[in-house]
Amino acid sequence: MSKNRGVVYIGPGKVEVQDIADPKFEAPNGKKIDHAVILKVLSTNICGSDQHMVRGRTTAPAGLVLGHEITGEVIEKGADVEMLDIGDIVSVPFNVACGRCRCCREQDTGVCLTVNPSRAGGAYGYVDMGGWVGGQARYVMVPYADFNLLKFPDRDRAREKIRDLTMLSDILPTGFHAAVNAKVGVGSTVYVAGAGPVGLAAAASAQILGAAVVMVGDFNAERLAHAAKHGFVPIDLSKSDRLGEMIAEVIGTDEVDSAIDAVGFEARGHSGGEQPATVLNQMMQIARPAGHIGIPGLYVTEDPGAVDDAAKHGSLSIRFGLGWAKAQSLHTGQTPTLRYNRQLMQAIWHDRLPIADIVNAKIIPLDQAVAGYATFDKGAAVKYVLDPHGDLLAA
Repeated sequence: MSKNRGVVYIGPGKVEVQDIADPKFEAPNGKKIDHAVILKVLSTNICGSDQHMVRGRTTAPAGLVLGHEITGEVIEKGADVEMLDIGDIVSVPFNVACGRCRCCREQDTGVCLTVNPSRAGGAYGYVDMGGWVGGQARYVMVPYADFNLLKFPDRDRAREKIRDLTMLSDILPTGFHAAVNAKVGVGSTVYVAGAGPVGLAAAASAQILGAAVVMVGDFNAERLAHAAKHGFVPIDLSKSDRLGEMIAEVIGTDEVDSAIDAVGFEARGHSGGEQPATVLNQMMQIARPAGHIGIPGLYVTEDPGAVDDAAKHGSLSIRFGLGWAKAQSLHTGQTPTLRYNRQLMQAIWHDRLPIADIVNAKIIPLDQAVAGYATFDKGAAVKYVLDPHGDLLAA
């Protein structure tokens, strides 16, 4: 193994690509583990969730190696790994999950009970998620490998489809989970708040689930234009604060069957200022009585940069009484990636879901990650895929 390098969080507004330690068969607490593999990272993506940390909107510590969207090749394996071989190409769910606890056994791998001493749920390279080293790097260790990793059936086909398959680690299952929990089905009318990568993944998921019309709302003209190119109806939120009326112009009524919040806690209103609950309240307004709301957008328990003291601790002024009165269902939380990634792999494998084009995936070298973070933070209509070894760009 050659020298490892990775994307390191330095402090608010700053990341660097640095030399980092080579991965070991070792848990964050220092315990030796035999159920892990070490991967040569083939692709690793910049996520909007990473941006929250980089903006200083979490309690992430300096020195954290970022990255939870990982696809790689097995180059070493522990003695307890039975189902994987050296050379296998695999997708890594962003959830770190043991496969043994009650939640994992019930396929709720996003809230594994054993991999994080501070709360339920673990993830790579993320604040308060157990201390697992991130994968925006050349090499990374993955624990509980037999349970966590999704092996691709053919190496050559996997490399050919890597630009799409890299989305299986997070944003595609996250978008699909949101659409499933919003009860999207054949003939559904759907509104997605946010035309970023997760919003577009949710919109694409709604399409393959049979939605009749999928609307995507945003203030960003470039992102809306890209959404329109892929068959979604753009809703330009800069034109009006009357979302229901804009929806009615499309479908003839101001309410939808399914609403999806792909924005999260850094939402902004028409005043230009931050209004962290505004999208949640809009979702309850536009979802029909007995409608369903999926919430893949991130909400945090601690936000040092919040607009008020309540929001600093994740307390938001939502119109819960409206949602109750309309008998709506709301579903939140991290996506249990393993529940969906195999089926979604099949859709990609057989050319049913061109997700890389839908989210506008762009491959860049690992050493350009700093520039990628800066451009993505400005609202670029792109999903950056890092190429740590130069293999993808060479191909």
